[in-house]
Amino acid sequence: MDKDIRRGYFDKDEKEFQGEELLKIKIAAEELFYLLNKGYQISNTTTFIGNHYMLSQRQRLALLRSVSPYKDIIIRNNKEVVANLDGCTINIDGFNTIITLEVGLSGSLLLKCMDNTIRDLAGLRGTYRIIDKTKTAVRLILSEFNKRKVKKINFYLDAPVSNSGRLKTLIAEIAEEFSLEVNIEVMNDVDRVLEMLPNVVTSDAIILNKCQSWINLNGELCKNKIKNSWLVDLSNRYK
Repeated sequence: MDKDIRRGYFDKDEKEFQGEELLKIKIAAEELFYLLNKGYQISNTTTFIGNHYMLSQRQRLALLRSVSPYKDIIIRNNKEVVANLDGCTINIDGFNTIITLEVGLSGSLLLKCMDNTIRDLAGLRGTYRIIDKTKTAVRLILSEFNKRKVKKINFYLDAPVSNSGRLKTLIAEIAEEFSLEVNIEVMNDVDRVLEMLPNVVTSDAIILNKCQSWINLNGELCKNKIKNSWLVDLSNRYK
């Protein structure tokens, strides 16, 4: 296991996501939101706005990850589960959820997005290794759902991602500390499975639009459990 790794850390983030630079991103986000709601396509529009404001690649990626059209925000808001979870089965997008928590535990940049999800800019693209924050991230997940008295937790891990088997073993070992039924599946098509399920934990936009319901676990954990998380709030630009 790698020690003292700051997942998702980029040294230029402190300059590019504070002060005048952050204000510029927020103005760009507002303009992108307006154009998306007029039917413009997100990728080309982000390029246009990014060029106009001379945004870096990281700042443009933040726009892509944080801004959604109003119709999608409403769909996701209407499906968010805020009720009691006693006796429920929870379905977790494993890498999506754990990596974001690792970023938060590292004090690296996280985005509070327009749909109220928490997203990161780690950009691992299929390469993953367990770090010193991984165990803490898994324990945060299991502890929260143990407290909320869920019946069962299903972790879904993408088989093509490196070290998916090692992560499965680690989750299973930590799960023995809790009085929870925990199932861990490593498969090739996690997204398609989650799109059909209720009580999904993810920040993946396509899954959120298609799943039966979802739980904003990382939003809760980053707010109440991860004291050193660095959260840039782009959530209220559409209000």
